[in-house]
Amino acid sequence: MPTIRELPEQDRPRSRIQHAGGAALSDAELLAILLRDSGVEGMNAIELAQQLLVDHRGWAGLQRANFADLAVQRGMGQAKVAQIKAALEIGRRLLLTSDEQRLQIRSPADAAQLMLVEMAQLDQEHLRTICLDTKNRVQKIHTVYIGSLNSSLVRIGELYKEAIRLNSAAVILVHNHPSGDPTPSPEDVLVTRQAVDAGKLLDIDCLDHLVIGQGRYVSMRERKLGFSG
Repeated sequence: MPTIRELPEQDRPRSRIQHAGGAALSDAELLAILLRDSGVEGMNAIELAQQLLVDHRGWAGLQRANFADLAVQRGMGQAKVAQIKAALEIGRRLLLTSDEQRLQIRSPADAAQLMLVEMAQLDQEHLRTICLDTKNRVQKIHTVYIGSLNSSLVRIGELYKEAIRLNSAAVILVHNHPSGDPTPSPEDVLVTRQAVDAGKLLDIDCLDHLVIGQGRYVSMRERKLGFSG
């Protein structure tokens, strides 16, 4: 395949995004622009981009990938990785901060879809809160605690600290099981019950507690674990 510079002007990714808009470009073409249209011997930028997307299983995999590991890959380097990481972070923040298009949580599946890909890969337990406004739109995803979920270690007040600061109407708790099995433990149930009770006192609804496993999740509200009624 010819290099980017050898392509007709109208077929180059930068020209196409200028004249046709980003929606007209493939994932590989968009990534090629972030790679500054430079490839490696035997592969132009689009082919290199396609290889990266395949190796890391798409955008989500690139977002999760370690900076240093990406930087030493053939055709990469710190500057290119920094551009890719920055672009992905901008996209993530845009999703969370646009009032008109802010993600709205309508079901446990919506919340799980938001968290599953990243949290399923973590090698430690992370406890996070999804802070929601009065329309259940995501305001922020906040990491509360890293380590085994133990009611004697997790301060329930910390679960609501960021929600209070944001004047949130509700929260959803999310934590992962590095074992890959999302079956809730007795400690998970106890923390959930305490969080629900604390939310009632603070007038912030605890809508659910999701346990993330490998490609699976459990909604504790759906299973009535820690939630009454």
